[in-house]
Amino acid sequence: MKQNRNPFEDLFGLGGLGAIRSPRGGSQKEESGGSQPEKEPERFDSHGNPVRRFRPFRGLGVGIFVLFLLLAGMNSYYMLDEENYAVVVTLGSAEAVSQAGLHFKIPFVQRVQMVSKGIKGMPIGYMLETKESIDEESVMITKDFNFVNTDFYLEYMVSDPVKYLYASADPEATLKMLTQSYIRDTVGIYNVDDVITTGKALIQSEIKEKLTNRMMEEDIGLSVVNITIQDAFPPTTEVMNAFKNVENAKQGKETAINNANKDRNEKIPQAEAECDQIIKNAEAEKEARMNEAQGQVSRFERMYEEYSKYPLITKQRMFYETMEELLPRMKVYLVDESGTQKLLPLDNFVSSVPASQNRVSDNEGETQEAVQESGEVAQ
Repeated sequence: MKQNRNPFEDLFGLGGLGAIRSPRGGSQKEESGGSQPEKEPERFDSHGNPVRRFRPFRGLGVGIFVLFLLLAGMNSYYMLDEENYAVVVTLGSAEAVSQAGLHFKIPFVQRVQMVSKGIKGMPIGYMLETKESIDEESVMITKDFNFVNTDFYLEYMVSDPVKYLYASADPEATLKMLTQSYIRDTVGIYNVDDVITTGKALIQSEIKEKLTNRMMEEDIGLSVVNITIQDAFPPTTEVMNAFKNVENAKQGKETAINNANKDRNEKIPQAEAECDQIIKNAEAEKEARMNEAQGQVSRFERMYEEYSKYPLITKQRMFYETMEELLPRMKVYLVDESGTQKLLPLDNFVSSVPASQNRVSDNEGETQEAVQESGEVAQ
């Protein structure tokens, strides 16, 4: 009668661990002729079925195999988001993965480590949580041999995740030491006034440029994003107050300059407008005088033409015109031999000027007619 045997009976049964049965059912030790106790006879129940003995390790191998499959399945993939890099190490060889999504890997052979893509910050000269100053990092000496307390904030990011993990034991510490070195080197070439007031932007740009070039040389997978001066002040209260007064004076200077520029911008257009008006008036007066001069020249030329034709009549007319202009404003005094002065009553003459002018005009008309007649006779 063939007995039902469990596949793991030989491994976990009474035969003991590692006991390998021969094809004939006996162990190797029995075949070798060694003295071994006889196998206990198998028992059967009333129905003829064999009675199974209690085996505590039965099925353990199946459970271990199933657990192995579960662990292998869980270790065969990984999820990558947009905020991180994935560094996959295969038997000591590292490779960076940046594409987000579901990725597969060889379980128990490939190892994955996440590295953040985001911008990180590092305070230099103070503690970020308490804002307390660290004198060993913040106190520096300037070009003019003054001490100044400066706080910086460095922003950086991972540019190469593989080099970030394996090119340096502590890349952040290396970056911090280089930053402190370049900060002290740059602050040392400026005066304390520039460090505290007007030279902050230039100092920041120089430190960033130097640090960026050095990080490219070191090639440890980090890149500098920005560095800013959080605060800069003298170490003593008296010096700080003095610098505040200097800053206030500079602000007052800027205010005065702005007010002067405003006044200049208001007065210059006004002065230009007045200048244009003066030039226009001068040009108008110039035109008027030129026109008047040209008119006088025209009148003189016409008078000269009349004079060249009729000299005597023209002289008489010019004399009468002159007298008509002068006599109304004159007073005539007559002095005799005894020295007595007599006023010639010319007031009536002034009042009778229109009548006399009419008479003079009539005489002139008669004279001109006579001259014309004489000219016709001469012709």
